[in-house]
Amino acid sequence: MLRTGTPATSRDRRYDLHTHSVYSDGTTSPGAIAEEAAGLGLAGFALTDHDTVDGWDAARAASEEHGVDFLPGMEITTRHRWRSTHLLAYGPDLGRGRLSEEIAEVRRSRVERAREMVRLISADYRISWESVIGDGDASTVGRPHIADALVVAGYFPHRSAVFSDLLRPGSPYYIDTYALETLDTIRMVREAGGVPVLAHPAAGRSSRPVDPAALRSFAEAGLWGIELSHPENRAEWIPGLREQAGELGLVATGASDYHGAGKANRLGECTSGAEVVEAVRALAAVPR
Repeated sequence: MLRTGTPATSRDRRYDLHTHSVYSDGTTSPGAIAEEAAGLGLAGFALTDHDTVDGWDAARAASEEHGVDFLPGMEITTRHRWRSTHLLAYGPDLGRGRLSEEIAEVRRSRVERAREMVRLISADYRISWESVIGDGDASTVGRPHIADALVVAGYFPHRSAVFSDLLRPGSPYYIDTYALETLDTIRMVREAGGVPVLAHPAAGRSSRPVDPAALRSFAEAGLWGIELSHPENRAEWIPGLREQAGELGLVATGASDYHGAGKANRLGECTSGAEVVEAVRALAAVPR
């Protein structure tokens, strides 16, 4: 039977399984996420920063302080054929297999891409590499940080405006990102003892939902779940995905994709029940 993410109106044992902090492109610390989760009455949250687990220790400590559960995770940049396909990985042990090495390459390539985009943009806008990275860790820099620098410089009102203009694919300032192949990544996550879940498969920014044939191939490679409850999923695409997910035995999850001030998505806006988290922990190499 297909299990689903619970609506945000129920305050009983809800978990937000997709959040981002300052360790990638979020604007808040793991501690602030834990504090807000406790204030909202959430049972817990997963920290899923892009291609890094650097925030796990801070999130664990803050979760204990604020009395909420913590599920370790990350969001991995992948691509299947033409489509950008982000993968949530819960509880992988980066000491196992090739995943750590491949993630390091993704991060290295992201920094090179960001540097080149800043170089191109700085010819027409008064920003610099130093204004983009600020006091942060350059190894996690990406397009959101470039957008923030342009907002601070007064060229745009918010991140979304920059993404729809200078940073959109097809812009003269845009450089395509390096990404791992989705099928390979699913297998590497499993090899590392992690639990792979397909993120926002029906996001409105895409021209169509994840392809049925692709979803089937992901399931055959070891995909465990699919994020069907997400603020950016298009409602009209969900019934078909829900039916196929049930046929494939995929677990449906719910999460907000919280980025602090970096997105309109609110913490706890979409959630998963405790039974989903318990199932993940039963499989994960790093359950907490």
